[in-house]
Amino acid sequence: MRYIIIGAGAVGGAIGGRLAGSGHEVVLVARGSQYAALRDGGLRLRVPDGAFTHRLPTVDGPDAVGELRADDVLVLAVKTQDSEAALAAWGPAPVAGGGTAAERLPLVCAQNGVESQRLALRRFRRVYGMCVWLPATHIEPGVVSAAGTPLTGVLHLGRFPRGTDETARLIAADLEKSRFEAPVVPDVSRWQFAKLLSNLGNALEAVSGPFQGEETAALYERVRAEGAAVLDAAGIAYTSAEEQREARGDKITLVPLDGSPRGGGSSWQSLTRGTGTIEADYLNGEIVLLGRLHDVPTPLNGLLQRLANTFARERREAGSMPVAELVRLADEAVAFVQEDRARRL
Repeated sequence: MRYIIIGAGAVGGAIGGRLAGSGHEVVLVARGSQYAALRDGGLRLRVPDGAFTHRLPTVDGPDAVGELRADDVLVLAVKTQDSEAALAAWGPAPVAGGGTAAERLPLVCAQNGVESQRLALRRFRRVYGMCVWLPATHIEPGVVSAAGTPLTGVLHLGRFPRGTDETARLIAADLEKSRFEAPVVPDVSRWQFAKLLSNLGNALEAVSGPFQGEETAALYERVRAEGAAVLDAAGIAYTSAEEQREARGDKITLVPLDGSPRGGGSSWQSLTRGTGTIEADYLNGEIVLLGRLHDVPTPLNGLLQRLANTFARERREAGSMPVAELVRLADEAVAFVQEDRARRL
């Protein structure tokens, strides 16, 4: 199979680079300065076992690929806020032998959150979800680091909305030859919703910096507990912390990489690069949406969603809000909701 990585940033670059390094055919899709750097200098992947340059075919859209092949696998690795545009572009792309990508090709959503696969299923017949445990950083155009060892990541994979098939097993086999563990599971959404709970801290990190000290940890636990209460009220299953620890074990240990400082997570990286957008609407915003649907208040996640979007829109410096200020705003948001509900009762 040939892998077309739509969004060759941190996650897409790490997956594409590792697949290429184990002999698989890979095409990278990128935009702007990342596209130019990948096209001209190749993908420079820094990992614990060395620094590698993969000179791979690089395109900026489906027209540059030409006719897709029947053995292509599309890997959607853009941020969720960019998914709709990518799906609209790639869905109608023609496939050799007839039909379109949306009709014939598998699409793997290698992204945070759960919304992209819903969007994809409106257009694509064969959609696969992936729970991405892959610490990676987009350092500069053309350069990606992935500091995990002995595995680069753990990528649970399955059909969306449920089930498994031979294609999932073939993709998993290729990933497992490429420094990943890729369990094929019939309930991939259960893993993704558990990951969503951990990703609720992405906006907190983006706004107030890396998790340090008891005050930050305590606020994150409040945010996560609010998210768990919403999922419970909605009847949405998610894997337990114990099941996740058992699955990941000590398979991914982060090690320092020369010239590759480990920054924050994906939302922090978006602010640092000044993209003007951030994925908070599909992380904290997913909890806010479900809370409104099931009448569960979500003041903490709503606050983080608003702050993260403001930081992105105004291109504020990542981590520039003191934690004490964020805690004060969080307490005010909770008090306001409690007073509002009391008035309505």
